[in-house]
Amino acid sequence: MNTHFIGIGGIGLSALAKFLANEGEHISGSDIRQSEITNDLAINFNAKVTIPHHEDAVKGADRVIYSAAVRPNNPEYQNAKKLGIDIYSRKDALKFILCDKEVYAVGGAHGKSTTSAILASLIPDSNALIGAISKEFGSNVRYCNNNKVVFEADESDESFLNSNPYLAIVTNVEPEHMEYYEYDENRFYNAYKNFLSLAKIRVINAEDEFLNSLDMDSIKLYPSKDILNIEFVLVDDKPYTKFELKDLGVFEVFGFGDHIALDASLAIMAAKELGEDIEDIRNRLKKYKGIKKRFDIIQNNKNCIVIDDYGHHPTEIKATIKALKVFKDLRGLDKLTIIWQPHKYSRTIDNLPGFVKCFEGVDKLVILPIWSAGELEVAIDLKGAFSSYSPIMADRITKEDNIVKVYKDNHVIKEISDGLITAFGAGDITYQIRGESH
Repeated sequence: MNTHFIGIGGIGLSALAKFLANEGEHISGSDIRQSEITNDLAINFNAKVTIPHHEDAVKGADRVIYSAAVRPNNPEYQNAKKLGIDIYSRKDALKFILCDKEVYAVGGAHGKSTTSAILASLIPDSNALIGAISKEFGSNVRYCNNNKVVFEADESDESFLNSNPYLAIVTNVEPEHMEYYEYDENRFYNAYKNFLSLAKIRVINAEDEFLNSLDMDSIKLYPSKDILNIEFVLVDDKPYTKFELKDLGVFEVFGFGDHIALDASLAIMAAKELGEDIEDIRNRLKKYKGIKKRFDIIQNNKNCIVIDDYGHHPTEIKATIKALKVFKDLRGLDKLTIIWQPHKYSRTIDNLPGFVKCFEGVDKLVILPIWSAGELEVAIDLKGAFSSYSPIMADRITKEDNIVKVYKDNHVIKEISDGLITAFGAGDITYQIRGESH
């Protein structure tokens, strides 16, 4: 099969492309711009990548798979239709890609990438399709010649309902992507209920109010009772969380925070249920090295540490800031600077009170323009909403020679070269804080 992917540079679609390439298919794709991901596909997966989109890119394709960001007026989408090529959304493509696999699907509002990557570490002979780069295997995909698949299941468009879960983990449930669900909370919660009902084995965080209310046979984790003696330690100056889980003994996992212990515990319980030996699980957990853009330490100097984090929802940011404060104190740093690039106008408006609250206790807050993610611009008075922080309103940042530079109107208005600096956001802030062009 020749499969063409419109939007192949996205983390989700690129995972499917790599997976099908490993299964012997010929892949091609297109995107708006060249990136690390498109380069990887071209070099390591022999994909023909067209930048930007062009109608001729679909010629010769047996089928076309497109990302959720692609609109019907896309020239490749229109030409594929004209040529009579089978066209599938990413959501619909999951049906035929995962239909004959034993899928261990991880869903939830927060922590699903981390939990998926940890589970992939605990079941090393499995395929993995994750919405982030696992540092253990340096990719969002790992291929094994069998039918076992660890899969990060996405609720944003109900695509997790097409993931054919044999085992389902749900970390927590919180209304998000409500524009897709037409702001209908019943529809949103029913999607999760239907996802869990598809699985033969269910592993849930039973202290989540919604998950606890479900009348389903599940393996239940009660974090406040089952996870004990959480301790944050430095191993070679890197953050690790130690904890006891039920009567299974002590575990150690990369990362800081109660939420890391929760994610790891759900993965441990799932791996154990799938027949993995508990001592193997304990040892494999130490091989998990974290994922790119999640508490991702990109500069680790004595007086200045810089972290890139994907957190783009108040719950995620609040949990990470709690961990950052512990890390700051353990490393003996004197201040915590947060640089935030809000992600999507809809999310910023829907969660504005939560965002205002989640930055409490930071020493300095820098706010960048909202990353639209294709949404139409909406006027939001961020300076006024966050006035209690006396925020620095900036246009962009960069990092040069271990110094984070903050720009407004093409002038450097602040240089930061000490303390713990963390950038939050799901837009291009990851390239800005790394000093990379994109």
